Amino acid sequence: MSDRPAKHSPKDAAVAVGLMVLACALLAGTTLVAKMLGPAGGDNPLHPFQISAGRFCFAALVLTPFLMAWRPSFAGTRWANHALRVLFGWAGVSALFAASGLMRLADANAISFLNPVVAMLLSIPLLGEKVGPWRWGAAAVAFIGAMVIVQPGSAAFQPIALVALLAALFMGAEAILIKKLADSEPPLRILAINNFAGAALAATAASFVWVAPNSGQWILMAALGATMISVQALFIQALRRGEASFVMPFFYLTLIFAAFYDYILFAEVPALASWIGAALIIASAITIAWRERINRRNSPVITR
Repeated sequence: MSDRPAKHSPKDAAVAVGLMVLACALLAGTTLVAKMLGPAGGDNPLHPFQISAGRFCFAALVLTPFLMAWRPSFAGTRWANHALRVLFGWAGVSALFAASGLMRLADANAISFLNPVVAMLLSIPLLGEKVGPWRWGAAAVAFIGAMVIVQPGSAAFQPIALVALLAALFMGAEAILIKKLADSEPPLRILAINNFAGAALAATAASFVWVAPNSGQWILMAALGATMISVQALFIQALRRGEASFVMPFFYLTLIFAAFYDYILFAEVPALASWIGAALIIASAITIAWRERINRRNSPVITR
């Protein structure tokens, strides 16, 4: 055996899993909060644009002290890519919050998990990537899974599910831009621009549908923003402490947490078709991540 220490120790791996599971619990909680702020929450429901404004504005507020302490440089910022990322990110979050407010949380989250498939498809024209039969097959399985959940043409069809599909499309486009930005810019800069520019965009959109929130709704929106920043921080730390290929499959525990929260607060129970469709989507996303890892490992190293 080599005396060289492993890149990630077993302790690091255990901590990474713990951080990812906590991130999943909080991430599922954000869709629960969105549902509580929407029509399912009772009187005075807030518009999804207003909920996403709370998410971005309070997240920016939480992030401010950290930016003042570390003062990230903005030299060389690729503003066009940031602008598109913010637009797609805001649109994806708003669509997901809209879907979460009117359908089962497990279904809305499962459909949103299509975003890796969307990112894969967009990587062909935008990043020039080649997609092999494994990933094409995974994309086909994901599509079947989405159709099992949505059930078009049947009595179980929910039109709001199309909004969840739209969320997956926007989030997939955002993922492509995050990949492009992560190659050249530090994480704190990306985080700062996303939340502050997102706050400006979200607040502008919310001004057209503004309804005065009550005190409880203000608290929930503040919790939503703080939770999203916490999720992002936990996610980054989990990936730093463990290999992405090992840690990322735990991300799909978000679905379990969402179903649990929905059952406890709203007595919603996912149908068998929901679990089957979710399993197909998750399996396809893991397959795509696995093939991407193999492709990166087999790619030649180019030095300048």
